[in-house]
Amino acid sequence: MLTQSPLKVLIVDDEPLARLRLRGLVEANGDPRAEVAAEAASGEQALNWLRDHACDLILLDVQMPGLDGLGLAQALMGRPLAPAIVFVTAHAQHALQAFELEALDYLTKPVRRERLQASLTRAAQRLVERAAAQSRNPQEAPPADDGPVINITERGRLLRVPLAEVLYFKAELKYLTLRTATHSHVMDGSLTDLEQRLGDRFLRVHRNALVAKAAVRELERHVPTVGEGDGEAGGELGWAVRIAHVNEWLAVSRRQVAAVREALAGQR
Repeated sequence: MLTQSPLKVLIVDDEPLARLRLRGLVEANGDPRAEVAAEAASGEQALNWLRDHACDLILLDVQMPGLDGLGLAQALMGRPLAPAIVFVTAHAQHALQAFELEALDYLTKPVRRERLQASLTRAAQRLVERAAAQSRNPQEAPPADDGPVINITERGRLLRVPLAEVLYFKAELKYLTLRTATHSHVMDGSLTDLEQRLGDRFLRVHRNALVAKAAVRELERHVPTVGEGDGEAGGELGWAVRIAHVNEWLAVSRRQVAAVREALAGQR
């Protein structure tokens, strides 16, 4: 037995029969012992439950209406003492993305009893290792929270970029550029999705740029370069912001000038 207390499991799946089957498998598992702390039919329900409760493991479906499993996992990344996540889905093509989100395991439906037991064992072992690390160095328990991160797959390797280091995201043809003070990284995704996920820390200054408010240093009129305009006639003065640390200028659309001024005023 790896743990004395049963693992507390949250089951998240939009299909009631799938949740019922998982509940039966979890509660029938003998070693390690596990109990279902709650069920949720969507990512939103799971997030609401997790605001007031804790669990050791989430058994998480990938494809759900609204906030799906991948989105929920992304929302939980960076939280101190976050629960382990095991994806449970009929669609194996999501496996790579799941592990980029640091999933503990990936189970395909119909879930086999022995595969679920292996996942529960790994989750229990993780709890044991975490408790041992905290007992060796109680001054560092709970672990320091470096805040949320952006995961990037680049040249076959997974990079974790702390969100606090990101100066801006810029759309470039079919990909995005993530800029920090020292590096530029290429990543997949859309600015619209990032804008919704990142909240008030970032500001959409142009249809092709999302900028960290803390990185905005100056707003100035300038002549737009080729491809930088926002409907202005060629050669007319536009607006641009200077980005801290790299001293780069990014175009600002006319409709966003007031928001940029407000962001600058809030830094004083």
